[in-house]
Amino acid sequence: MSDFYKRLISSIAGILLSADSLWLLLQNKIHLGILLPLLIGVLLIIYALFFSYFQQWHQHSRFRSSVWKWMWIGLFTWVASVLIFFGYIQSNINSDNTQLPTKAILVLGSGIENNRPSPTLQKRLDTAADYAQFHPEALIIMTGGLSFQEKYTEAEVMQTYLKQSYPAVRNLVAMEDQSTSTELNLINSKKILNRHQITLNDPITILTSDFHSIRARAIARHQGYTQVISISAETPLYIRYNSWLREYFAFLSGWLLNEY
Repeated sequence: MSDFYKRLISSIAGILLSADSLWLLLQNKIHLGILLPLLIGVLLIIYALFFSYFQQWHQHSRFRSSVWKWMWIGLFTWVASVLIFFGYIQSNINSDNTQLPTKAILVLGSGIENNRPSPTLQKRLDTAADYAQFHPEALIIMTGGLSFQEKYTEAEVMQTYLKQSYPAVRNLVAMEDQSTSTELNLINSKKILNRHQITLNDPITILTSDFHSIRARAIARHQGYTQVISISAETPLYIRYNSWLREYFAFLSGWLLNEY
C-alpha cells in the first residue's frame, strides 16, 4: 500500500473514531468502549499528520523497525479478536425463546439517567414487557441498586417505567435494589426467588442486552442456575458497538476473576 493511502486511511479512521467518541462523551456517556476508540482515533490522526517523521524514525534502526512492525501486527491481531468477539455476540443473540416455560424473569439493570431508564435499559424493559405477555404467571424481578448521584435505585426506576408504560402487564414484580454488578444481581435475586418458592432448578429467564447475554448466562450457571433461558434486548445503534467493545474487556475480566 502506498504512503498516500496509509495516511488517508489513518486520517479517516482516526476522525471517525474520535468524532463518535466525542459525541458520546457529550451525551454524558463514558466507559472504556468510548474512551479507547477516542485514544486510538487521536493516535491515528497524529500518525497521519506526522507520517514522514514516523517513517524516518523506524527506518533508521533495525530494532525500531522491528518494534514498529510488531506493534502493527499486535494492533491488527487485537482488532481481529474484537471482530471475532462481535461475531460471537451476534450469533448468540436470543429472541426466539418466548415459548419456553419460565417461572421468573430477571431483568438486569443498565444505568439510569435523570431518574429515567437509559436508552439501553429502556430497550430491556420494552423487551421484558413483550416477553411477559407470553408468561403472565412468571415473577418479574427488577435488579439494580443505587447509581452515582441518582435519587432512586435502578430497580425502582425500572418498576415505575414498566407500570407506567405497560399497564397491561399484570405479572407480580419484585425488586432487587442492592446490587451494583451482574454477579450481585444474580446472587441477591436468589433470596427473592426463594421467598416465592422458586428454586434454581426451575426454568428462569435472564433478560439483558444482546452484548451482555453470554456473560450473564455464564455467571448464572456458575452460581447454580441450572435452567437458564436467555432473552436479548437490542442495544440502541448509536451506542451498540461501543457497548460491545466494553463487553469484550468485561468478558475477559470475568474470566480472569473466575466469575464463570
